[in-house]
Amino acid sequence: MNSIKGKKVFQYLSIMEILDILIVGAGPIGLNCALEAKKNNLTYIIIEKGTIVNSLYNYPLYMRFFSTAEKLEIDEIPFISTAPKPGRQEALEYYQRIARQKNININLYEKVIKVSKNDDIFKVETSKGKYLAKNVIISTGFYDIPNLMNIPGENLEKVKHYYTEPYPYAKQKIVVVGSSNSSVDAALETYRKGAEVTMIIRHSEISKNVKYWVKPDIENRIAEGSITAHFNSEIIEIKEDSVIFKDENGQIQEIENNFVLAMTGYLPDFKFLKNSGIDLQGECLNPVYHAETMETNVKNLYLAGVVCGGKDTHLWFIENSRIHAEMIIKNILQNK
Repeated sequence: MNSIKGKKVFQYLSIMEILDILIVGAGPIGLNCALEAKKNNLTYIIIEKGTIVNSLYNYPLYMRFFSTAEKLEIDEIPFISTAPKPGRQEALEYYQRIARQKNININLYEKVIKVSKNDDIFKVETSKGKYLAKNVIISTGFYDIPNLMNIPGENLEKVKHYYTEPYPYAKQKIVVVGSSNSSVDAALETYRKGAEVTMIIRHSEISKNVKYWVKPDIENRIAEGSITAHFNSEIIEIKEDSVIFKDENGQIQEIENNFVLAMTGYLPDFKFLKNSGIDLQGECLNPVYHAETMETNVKNLYLAGVVCGGKDTHLWFIENSRIHAEMIIKNILQNK
């Protein structure tokens, strides 16, 4: 079954056929799960609402990974990069080439709507059909749902929760919200293309998680006044031509503004996880799963990749969650 070009695998299955595994999400970890299933002669399908490694496709155009190329590899397939830290385009080519060459069964641009279980079989409803599977792996990442500020004006067209490239912001007054890697990259790139950049940051300093080779750059630009930064401050309202925020002294300030880049982070689809029967615990809404098998509180329903971290989206990444695929498939084989 080759559905890499968008064919619907399910239409070739008899109504009674039951897959060994259905994988939700074709990110790097979802692909790795499929490769493990394929090696062990398990029937499987990946359902992906966008393209292959869709979140990576939507990353900023000039983004570079924290990890070196070998730490992003899956299935021991070499990742050859021209730089010490691979960029977005290199990673896209690497993962999509694997999907093509390994002939991974993927249905693209098909959204999983519901996962339910009847006896020992999962019924998976999508935007294009229905599937039956003995096991389901959710590997959906966290890049789809912005962590909203929930302030007046956040729905204005000038407010962007995703940043791709700096060129639209030349000669514009930009507010960048946050101090994470995405915030810092947006601030530096737009500044260097002629934007007047103001950062509004809730904390007292630039995040310690910022890439070590970028952190001195943003700190120096702030120190010299090229980029304005308001620390211990909070944006409270966005208007068509201005932004209102509370500064570190508790004073309300209003500044002229053309665009807001709200780099406030992203969240897993908690509603989907909960509706699938997965228990979520604590303030971070950590999904419940067994650390050695990745099986959730729902038997034969597994989590893989960064979705495992709940709101703590810095806990899991490609480098340290590649092993999830092997753990899951091993458990599935033991349960057969």
